[in-house]
Amino acid sequence: MKQSEIPVFGNLQGVKVLSVGAAIACPAACSLFAEQGASVVSVESAAARDMLRSIGDCWTVEHRNNRTIALDIRAPEGKTVLKKMIKRSDILIESSKGGAWAKWDLADETLWEINPRLVVAHISGYGQTGDPAYVSRASYDPIGQAFSGFLAVNGTPEAPLPVKPYTCDYVTALFTAWAALAALYRTRETGRGESIDVTQFEAMARIQADYLMDGLNRSLQAPRMGIYGNAVCALPNVQVCGDGNFVMTAIGGAAIFQKLENLIGLGGDPDFTEPHGVINRDDHPRGEKIRAAMSAYCAAHTAEEVNEALNALQIPCSAVMTYEMMKNHPHYLARGTFTSWLDPGTEKEVLGVNAIPFFKNNPSRIYRGGPRYGEDNEDILQELEYGAADIARLYETGVINK
Repeated sequence: MKQSEIPVFGNLQGVKVLSVGAAIACPAACSLFAEQGASVVSVESAAARDMLRSIGDCWTVEHRNNRTIALDIRAPEGKTVLKKMIKRSDILIESSKGGAWAKWDLADETLWEINPRLVVAHISGYGQTGDPAYVSRASYDPIGQAFSGFLAVNGTPEAPLPVKPYTCDYVTALFTAWAALAALYRTRETGRGESIDVTQFEAMARIQADYLMDGLNRSLQAPRMGIYGNAVCALPNVQVCGDGNFVMTAIGGAAIFQKLENLIGLGGDPDFTEPHGVINRDDHPRGEKIRAAMSAYCAAHTAEEVNEALNALQIPCSAVMTYEMMKNHPHYLARGTFTSWLDPGTEKEVLGVNAIPFFKNNPSRIYRGGPRYGEDNEDILQELEYGAADIARLYETGVINK
C-alpha cells in the first residue's frame, strides 16, 4: 500500500508514526494512532518474523491500519533506510531493552540531528535510566506485573496470579499513546522534539490507587482477595449460578443491602432490620446468613436471571460474560462494539473489537488488518526515492525481506 492510498479520516490524519517494536505494547500503541487516521509504518526484523504473528489473530488486530517493512535496522544500509523514515516521521515509538538504541548509535540526540521535531517514545521493562543492573534486563508482560507490585495483590490468598491477557502490555501501550500525543501537541507549538521513557513496571505501579498508597505511607500490604471485593466484606463479589455461569456484584449502601436482602429471602429476619451499608466477615450471624442466602439464590437461578433480577432493583451486577455471550449480546450489537475486517495473512474476514472509543465528528476506521510480512517493502522504499535496482540489491543483501 502506498502512502497516497491510505484513506483520509479521523482526528490524526497527517500524523506520521514509525513503529519499531515487537510483541504487543509498541504496536498496540501505534495502532491506536492508525485507527484515528495517522499513517503508521511498522518496522519488522528482516531476520525473523515478529512472534506476535504466531499468537492467533493477535497480529491482524494489533497491526491493523499499519503498513510494514521487514528491515534490518542494524545493518549499515538498513540504518540508512531507517534514518530516512525518521526524517519523515512525527513520532517514533520503539520497544527494546533500556539503552539499546544508544548502543546502536541511535541515541535521542542523533535522532534529533536527523529530525529536530521528532517525538521519541522508548518502551522498555525497566527504563532508559536507573540502576544499571536493571536497565538492560529483559521484560515481558508478567515480569512487569511482578516488579510493579501489581501481581502481589492479584490472585487468591494461596498464590498471586497474573492478570490476563497481556494486561501490562496494554496498559503500557495506553500510557505510551497518550504521552506521545501530549508531546506532539507541545512539539507543534515549540518546534522542539521530545523523548519519553515509558516502563512497564511504572505504568502498572500508576494504576494501583489506594493499594500502593497504603503500602508506601502506612506499610500496609493489601491481601489477595480472590472472589471477594475487599478484605472485610462478608459477601463475595463473584457468585456461581445454577447454569454454571457466574455473576459479579458490587454491593454497598443501606438501600442496596435492603433490596438485596428482600430479594434473597432475608427481609423478615430480625438480624437485618437495622439499616446497614456493609456486612463484615466478623459480623455474626449476619455474615454467615447473607453468604448462605445469596449462594442459594444464585444456585436456584441462571446467571442471566440473577443479572436481570438485581439490575431491575438497581443493584450493581453483571453476568461474567464469556466470549460467546458477548458475540450475540444486544448491547454489544446495538453499539457496534464488534466489527469485521479482512485479514491479509489468511485472506479471511475476522471479527474483533471496533476502533474505540467512538468519535462523533471524526470517527475512526479500520480499513486493513495487520499486513503480511514485508508486504509494503517496495511502496515504502519507493517513497524514500529508492529505485528498482536499489530495492533488488537490498533484497539480495538481506537488508529487507519478504
